[in-house]
Amino acid sequence: MAPSLYWWAKENHRGTPVVVKMENPNNWSMVELESPSDEDFLYQNDGVPKGGRNKNAKQLTWVILLKAHKAAGCLTSIASAFLSLSSIVRRRIASGRVDSTDTSSIKVFLSLSLLLLCFEIAAYFKGWHFETPDLHLHRLYSLTSGFAARDAFGLLYSKWVLIRAEYLAPPLQFLANACILLFLIQSLDRLVLCLGCFWIKFWNIKPVPKQDLTDLESGDSGGYFPMVLVQIPMCNEKEVYQQSIAAVCNLDWPKGRMLIQILDDSSDPETQSLIKEEVHKWQQNDANIIYRHRVMRDGYKAGNLKSAMNCSYVKDYEFVAIFDADFQPNPDFLTKTVPHFKDNEEVGLVQARWSFVNKDENLLTRLQLINLAFHFEVEQQVNGHFIDFFGFNGTAGVWRIKALEDSGGWLERTTVEDMDIAVRAHLHGWKFVFLNDVECQCELPESYEAYRKQQHRWHSGPMQLFRLCLPAIIKSKISIWKKANMIFLFFLLRKLILPFYSFTLFCIILPMTMFIPEATLPSWVVCYVPVTMSFLSLLPAPKSFPFIVPYLLFENTMSVTKFNAMISGLFQLGSAYEWVVTKKSGRSSEGDLASLVEKPTRGGTHQRGGSEPNLEEVKLLMEKELAKEKTKKKHNRIYTKELALAFLLLTAAVRSLLSAQGIHFYFLLFQGISFLLVGLDLIGEQVE
Repeated sequence: MAPSLYWWAKENHRGTPVVVKMENPNNWSMVELESPSDEDFLYQNDGVPKGGRNKNAKQLTWVILLKAHKAAGCLTSIASAFLSLSSIVRRRIASGRVDSTDTSSIKVFLSLSLLLLCFEIAAYFKGWHFETPDLHLHRLYSLTSGFAARDAFGLLYSKWVLIRAEYLAPPLQFLANACILLFLIQSLDRLVLCLGCFWIKFWNIKPVPKQDLTDLESGDSGGYFPMVLVQIPMCNEKEVYQQSIAAVCNLDWPKGRMLIQILDDSSDPETQSLIKEEVHKWQQNDANIIYRHRVMRDGYKAGNLKSAMNCSYVKDYEFVAIFDADFQPNPDFLTKTVPHFKDNEEVGLVQARWSFVNKDENLLTRLQLINLAFHFEVEQQVNGHFIDFFGFNGTAGVWRIKALEDSGGWLERTTVEDMDIAVRAHLHGWKFVFLNDVECQCELPESYEAYRKQQHRWHSGPMQLFRLCLPAIIKSKISIWKKANMIFLFFLLRKLILPFYSFTLFCIILPMTMFIPEATLPSWVVCYVPVTMSFLSLLPAPKSFPFIVPYLLFENTMSVTKFNAMISGLFQLGSAYEWVVTKKSGRSSEGDLASLVEKPTRGGTHQRGGSEPNLEEVKLLMEKELAKEKTKKKHNRIYTKELALAFLLLTAAVRSLLSAQGIHFYFLLFQGISFLLVGLDLIGEQVE
């Protein structure tokens, strides 16, 4: 009986069953080969399957061939992707414009990095690679002395090892430890802010106005309707002026108790004419709006606001609402913000949060959303609730005019006039209210060039302000706790230390430890703590969790710009006072414009008569602008600092690969690729 069973088993399992699936009979390249399962060729010596598994050699060959086929297909796809990326990079370099006329520094940096890498690779293949226990001076002396007498390369490399161990590693390790300490302090600060935000969410804490909002529906006589001045400072922003003017003209507030100032600093005559014409249209439709233009643009935005506040009629107004040119407040903006001033004479500012019309436009805008969501929902909300202070965002806020005057008014001494007035108002005892549930739509920069210039101003200005305000903070009459918060947390930790350690630790020290392995960074500093902090940053924007890795890499990449801006502001270098208006694209849809133009007032009539013809004019104008956009040539820029660091990080990644440092290698590799993409302007939209 046994032989017949054995014969039956052999006959039915002769060869290897291979299933061929043809997904498309007309395309012979789309073929999938399925190998048999393990049970198909696992038998006892008598042919009966069992747990002890012996494989037929021919069947094993088939499995290996199938695996090789899949691996070859994978390698082919990787190679094609690499070739396409290389062609894109070549085209970008050929058509790009360098952000600096001097490109010699990047060539020198690249040459040194490659030379040092070749030196280390040669040493590696000659056996000069040490494990961690060997990286001690007494051990290095014994290791290098034996090699020194063999050849010239051994002598040279042994001297290099001793120099880096005795002279380079100690200061590098000291700097690394200092940056790690700052990193942990900043991480602790972020954790405390997140816990404060959780506390506010858990107890559902919200600022509540003393005035009942239902009274606002009863008209001028029954509600709280103080005199409000609305200001829109703008400069050569013809892409967005229509939507902002339409939005403020549709604010739900009595016409006789609101005046709109369009503060135009445009130097382009065509833009001036367009804005003036738009203001005239709204004046014809009973909007209380005026146009002001300065011939001399002294002091930039601060000078513009200061000039407007010097008008004689301002004394008749109690509050001023400020909106940048790309901001579109909802009609109920004033009815939700102004009541917080009622019967609360200590409140000097009510700030609303921002929302974004183009947050999903590209990867750059998605990454900006993560940062700004954390800034508003965590930083602003927590500081506003617990200490009644935060930095004014320069727009989407309502000021008590008395608070502005008491604090010295708008000053033109820095490029962050909004933070300047907020600090001075806080030192004079005024309190701030942040409304997380009141949003004002605006636009995010879509090109890296625009975002880079914006971030330079945002990180250079606070350092200018810190130098100017430090004596006033020390001499002020506020509590010691508030002084400490402003000096150590608001300025030093969040404005100076954050860009310093981020750039120094992850962009300089980490790659240098690959070439000077006697100085080390633990894995938890490179990976675990940064990932944890990134998760905390993503809590206010949970839909952005798939972008956690790009966010972490991009924040380190932006640290170059932020560090440079911080240094220029701290030491008053030439670029510290650079002011460039952030480029806008006007992403608001026609539906938004239609809802603004056609919105009825309390009385049931339109604020803007004849809205249909005017809307048609808006559509025609938008079509003309789109036609112009198609004819404009766009180009990318080449950023030398980012490219230089990309080469350093990528060469350090190769050196890390030789040392078999897993986490360090992957971090350096992906961070280097991130710098390379940014350096070649492969993130965001191109600029004109």
